[in-house]
Amino acid sequence: DMTPGLANKLSMPYCKTVCCSFPETLKYLPAGKGVYTGLPIRQSMLNGKRESGLKLCGLNEEKPIIVVTGGSQGSEIINSLMRACLPKLLRDYQICHICGKGNVDHTLEGMSGYRQFEYLNEELPNVFAMADLIISRAGATTIFEILALKKLNILIPLSPKTSRGDQVLNAASFEASGYSKVVLEDEETDLVSVIEEVFSKKASYDEKMNIDLENSTANVIREIEKYINDEC
Repeated sequence: DMTPGLANKLSMPYCKTVCCSFPETLKYLPAGKGVYTGLPIRQSMLNGKRESGLKLCGLNEEKPIIVVTGGSQGSEIINSLMRACLPKLLRDYQICHICGKGNVDHTLEGMSGYRQFEYLNEELPNVFAMADLIISRAGATTIFEILALKKLNILIPLSPKTSRGDQVLNAASFEASGYSKVVLEDEETDLVSVIEEVFSKKASYDEKMNIDLENSTANVIREIEKYINDEC
């Protein structure tokens, strides 16, 4: 995340180098230790197949596809926000909703253009590849995967009321860079209007997201090799 959490703060005194994912993080790190490397992306996330995602979800190419995820545990707020506007959204979009364990709404099963999952693991790369827009929390790993895939996205970060506020900072960084649209969960939001706005600005988002994240893993390896060579 953009700011160091407790585990990182406890570890940093014993480290020679601290690699970080956001350039803004450097100011939070001990002088001389911080190195901006970017966040390594799982190769599997880059190898997803749109066709496999469509087959899994029973969706098609007729309407744009929105993938909604609230993280591994799901998000009651995101689930409620999404389901409240389903009738409007399904006129123009198809939706794959990863809603968290125990959060499937069985009254919505069989609704045309809408597919629910409690959780996805191995299938997630295919579902993300299928997406024309992703609505997500703002954990660092997920948002950098979205950026690496260059997907339009709306971030709804976990509120500081229930966290240390790191997701709000992550999301603010991505919005300032032009990668994301941010909706705060404490605000009243017309989600349909926000989605339409993001699609209308696709060209601008695509231009901002046209960056290379493939060097992140190599950058971290470079720092490890420096340490190994110094020790030798």
